[in-house]
Amino acid sequence: MTPDVDGLIRFYKSPLGRLSRHLIREQMSALAGDVTGKRILGLGFATPYLRGALAGAERVLAFMPARQGASAWPREGPSHTVLCDPMEMPLTDSAVDLVIAVHAIEHVIDAEELMRELWRICASGAELVIAVPRRRGPWAQWDNNPFGFGRPYSRGQLDVLLREHSFTPLEWRDCLYLPPINRAPVIKSARLFERTGRLFGSTFAGILCVKARKEQFPAIARRKRVAQRAGERALSPQTARIY
Repeated sequence: MTPDVDGLIRFYKSPLGRLSRHLIREQMSALAGDVTGKRILGLGFATPYLRGALAGAERVLAFMPARQGASAWPREGPSHTVLCDPMEMPLTDSAVDLVIAVHAIEHVIDAEELMRELWRICASGAELVIAVPRRRGPWAQWDNNPFGFGRPYSRGQLDVLLREHSFTPLEWRDCLYLPPINRAPVIKSARLFERTGRLFGSTFAGILCVKARKEQFPAIARRKRVAQRAGERALSPQTARIY
């Protein structure tokens, strides 16, 4: 199940959503580093994490999948959002320097095909910054938040997915140690949860973040897609051969 754009907007307007955005954005910004002059693509529902890039980046685009729906962003000025199929993004090869993917990889039907498409659109040496729900984390177990939908990942699973599609992981970070409970005592104690949770490593972390760099050559060739013309039958019966 994929959360729709209205549900995502409502979550990020809630106290728990605003807090989670702040905590995740801290880690994502540290992983992304200096974005001055870069061509940046936000994939999934990444707009809550892109505002800091608007001033210095060469351009910022936000691609939202059709299954999720799209909303205009930013509120001021022309919209940077595009509704598209993430498996066939309307970009030329080597078009972007940095991809920030949030609410993206865990919701696609074919994660391997998405990784091949990301490799295609990334320039040489481009970086990919991803946030996904941690497989055994509390946020993936509760369906009162958008990270409770889709396929969660362990660090090992995400590492294999990246390496098998020519992205080398460079740095890992964990965040959201607080439970996904939208109550004032939990919200007020967020920093305490984060500090205490880190003492136990990643055991209680809800979100897994990683920065990876594109390698020069693809590990797996892109599958060929056969375009089907309108009105053309999908199957063309043929006489069986006799051996």
